[in-house]
Amino acid sequence: MNDNAEQQHLIAAPSYAAAQLARAFTTRLTHEDADTRRRAEVRGRRWRQVLAGMATGRLTIGSRTPVADLPAWATPEVVRGGFATGTASAGGPLQPYEIEAARSFGVPAERRALFAHCLTEPGLAWLWALLDSGHYEIGVPEEAALLTMAWLVRHEEVDAALDLAAELEPFAGRLRFLPRPAEGPAPDAAAAVHRYTVSDTVDTLIRRRPNAAVETQREALAVWQPFGDELLVHWLRTARDGRVLEAAPDDDWLADGATLLERYRRLAAEHTRCTKHRNAKSNLGVLRGALEEVVAGRPLDARRLGLLRHAVESMVRRRGLPGSAAHTALRRGQAAQAALPSHHALAQLMLRRLAVLPQDTGVTDVAPLLRAVTEEEGRETGLPVGAAVPPVIGRVVESALSAPIGTLVERGVVPSAEVLAELVPQLVAATTARSYRDEALRALMTAHYRAFRNRRSLLLLNLERQVRVEELPWVRAVSGQRSAVVGRADGGGTLTVLRQLGELAVQAFPGTLLPNPLVRELGELGRGCDLGAPFVEELAADIFMGAFSPKFLTAARIAGDLLGGGSLYERYYGIDYAAIRDLAIAEAGAAPARSSGARTSPGFALLCAERAGTPSGFWSVAANGTVIEQAQILTTHNLATLVGPVGIAPRPGWADLARRCFVTVCRLTARVHHNPRPLGTLKDAAYAWRQMLFHLSLCAPGEQRRITAGLHEETARHPAHVGDRLAPALAGLALIAEGGAFDADGTADDGRARRLLGWSTDGHWMRNESHT
Repeated sequence: MNDNAEQQHLIAAPSYAAAQLARAFTTRLTHEDADTRRRAEVRGRRWRQVLAGMATGRLTIGSRTPVADLPAWATPEVVRGGFATGTASAGGPLQPYEIEAARSFGVPAERRALFAHCLTEPGLAWLWALLDSGHYEIGVPEEAALLTMAWLVRHEEVDAALDLAAELEPFAGRLRFLPRPAEGPAPDAAAAVHRYTVSDTVDTLIRRRPNAAVETQREALAVWQPFGDELLVHWLRTARDGRVLEAAPDDDWLADGATLLERYRRLAAEHTRCTKHRNAKSNLGVLRGALEEVVAGRPLDARRLGLLRHAVESMVRRRGLPGSAAHTALRRGQAAQAALPSHHALAQLMLRRLAVLPQDTGVTDVAPLLRAVTEEEGRETGLPVGAAVPPVIGRVVESALSAPIGTLVERGVVPSAEVLAELVPQLVAATTARSYRDEALRALMTAHYRAFRNRRSLLLLNLERQVRVEELPWVRAVSGQRSAVVGRADGGGTLTVLRQLGELAVQAFPGTLLPNPLVRELGELGRGCDLGAPFVEELAADIFMGAFSPKFLTAARIAGDLLGGGSLYERYYGIDYAAIRDLAIAEAGAAPARSSGARTSPGFALLCAERAGTPSGFWSVAANGTVIEQAQILTTHNLATLVGPVGIAPRPGWADLARRCFVTVCRLTARVHHNPRPLGTLKDAAYAWRQMLFHLSLCAPGEQRRITAGLHEETARHPAHVGDRLAPALAGLALIAEGGAFDADGTADDGRARRLLGWSTDGHWMRNESHT
């Protein structure tokens, strides 16, 4: 499940959809790449569906059931911004495998007929065979429905199977409930995960085109420079005392010149990348043009003769006489460079190597793929034996490595927390499915969870939440088959996996806010092991309506359990965690507050608004951002939950993480310089600063002082404007570390010391380089 719903506009209205349609239309008409134009045409068609659905009332953007005639569990087709198009992802024309299944079953090629056949004995037998072999794929969650029904029948859960079939039947003609056959069972994601499949890697390499600039240079070195040397040698045959054409050329010279000109015309027709030789003012152009005149019997005028002699002299002066040691060495090196195989040619070799591997999974060992060109491959492809695979192609292949997720992070296959979030569902699917006692059902639920996490998020308003996996009818039908023992903190338990993922995210990407898709996966694991501690998402400032669900207050109370009592974090941000604990107790004993039907924490919302200084009833994206940032500060945005209830203990230690967070702060601050739109970068820098303070607060006092005192050394490694921009923030940190306090406006010492926050409604002070 992606992150669209957390990035979108409050205005769930036709204006946004119309703007996206206009962009797609422009791209469709103007882009030079045909594939891009085709994709833009598809996007445009979907946005037209959105606008039509909104106009007719069939679509309700902002609702968890946006399509009037589809239930919440049906997977909607979603475009940018979380807008549903009105089409079901499991709908549309029959897939080729459905047509083949109908042929083999002897039924009409219709979804309702396929559904009905699967309720018969032959149909159930076919489904049971797939369950036993594992030779199936789940592309969209609906494709797991009939397999689940078949499992229930085989295990004598007939009533549950009938109830499930009855719930699915109204949509049997529209939605794809049939699983798609596969050549083999899916790999065990608990042991290894992969970012891309072999097929994905093949597609990436196929899309690679020869580098025009490199191939142009190769042509110049292999064709035109040697030809220029021949022209130069030919003119030097007429030289006396270093000056060409001191005497009239003889007939042999003219005949050889005509041959050179004819060969030039053939070369120019065959080698078209390099055009410099066509420039009459270039040395090669001057030599060729003069030769054409002389061979045609036309004497050179004084200007042209002067140009010819100047070109010959400059060529000899620059590279030496052809045949000399210096000239020969230069041309030998250039010829060797031109003879090197192109990246495009080596990419074609890599395609040959990948073609023999299973296409729908990753690669467990990439070393054989990255070896140099073998003798056999040299004979078959013409590539030089021993030629190495260039790093740019090696990185493409390594992205398909299948290994433990920690290994992928260490090898750089996972370069960011966002990419980590893309891979975690593979692992979480295998982990959460362990709770199913039956092996076949466990494999089915693993495949289903991976498909469910590909379900794109909807734009939701009024605190509505995305559909959860347990709400799907086929998952609900087998919920009684789950065991509670898997959540125990044993070596293979869900809590252990949660702890490992939390440590990996914190230590691999310090200074980076946990992305929402990763937060959701951590929350799924937390529910699986009955952690009792919530994970909170980053809220979108442009759709925020001023309300928080109760889990935010719970998360803040957990942060207080860890950081209360005068920690550096609590004092820096001016938090009263004791008051937050009292607020949590008071709201727990009161009647639940609701907004648009959803439970809320009015006390937490009021506290965040007061800390942000936002006037009551005032709305703007920036004002919303200041309130949301205060919520992140109070909750530590999941760091306290990971350290407290989950119990992570990153190997580098808190001091090392604090230093690395500050490196991120400096790196981001450097990007502010001459940046016309720096606010997003400033926000990220403040987030990294906050995580630095969190890690610092877990260090012993002496270690805190040493790290704080050494931060100026890090700023000195960056451009001078970085230290200048950060000076007030560093002064503010030193002030708090020494027992001081900020004034009510977050400043001290006449503004020379400041609290660093990311959001501002009146211009951020870090945009200016001078703060004194």
